[in-house]
Amino acid sequence: KQTGNFMRNFLKIFVLLLSPILAFAYNDAKVFQKIEKDLDSIIVKDLNKKQLIFQKDANQKIRPASLTKIMTSIIAIESGKMDSIVTITAEMKKVEPTIMNFKVGEKFYLRDLVNAAMIKSANDAANAIAIYLGNGSKQKFVTMMNTKAKKLGMKNTNFENPCGFDAPNHKSTASDLLKLTEYSIKNSTFNNIVKKESYSFKAINTKRSYFAHTSNKLLPKEKYMIGVKTGYTSKAGPCLIARAKDGKKDILLVMLNSQNRWANTKLALDTVLDKR
Repeated sequence: KQTGNFMRNFLKIFVLLLSPILAFAYNDAKVFQKIEKDLDSIIVKDLNKKQLIFQKDANQKIRPASLTKIMTSIIAIESGKMDSIVTITAEMKKVEPTIMNFKVGEKFYLRDLVNAAMIKSANDAANAIAIYLGNGSKQKFVTMMNTKAKKLGMKNTNFENPCGFDAPNHKSTASDLLKLTEYSIKNSTFNNIVKKESYSFKAINTKRSYFAHTSNKLLPKEKYMIGVKTGYTSKAGPCLIARAKDGKKDILLVMLNSQNRWANTKLALDTVLDKR
């Protein structure tokens, strides 16, 4: 009897260990073998089935670039201050491009800054969010980011800035970024922002117009694409978190340092969604 119980338990564990491979069996294995050669890290999950489809080095600590802005933005969305007014300061503008190029003294609703940070990946918008919500202290906001990361179980993540600039200890993993995105997409405001191809807004006081166009090249082209965020720095390389919905399938993909991220993402999603 003990031997029988042991065998049953062993088989349960064996099946659990194999589950990512089994989940992947309905795809073309050669496609993912080709894709994985072109990147540092990837994780793909079927959200409806709650199943991992494929992963490579998903727990490797890597620079996340502007994927960082997902954390910056979800904190802003959950702050309850989206209709608050932010006045642009010189410190908020002290960032590298990509930027909206706001003018010092201009006033914006926090929601406009979040849209600019997520859609265009504007660093001055993300920096302004951090300084405003940190009550003048960017470092205080970074502490909020790391506290939130711990709460979400992002064990291998440490943020040093709200934009995603390369820094010695600004690191995350594909697995952690998947957790962050899974959490964020439970928020309808977040989802409404990340699926937009563009966003127009004006400074409240000067009425100067601003336009943010998506940095996600697949969003306007592929009907199944509904977000989420691009990222790039010279050290992080091209990064992308993509979400695709088609019929009953809801797929989330995190790809880090992929030189051919657009072609690879389309190939991966077309394969999983049976579009090839």
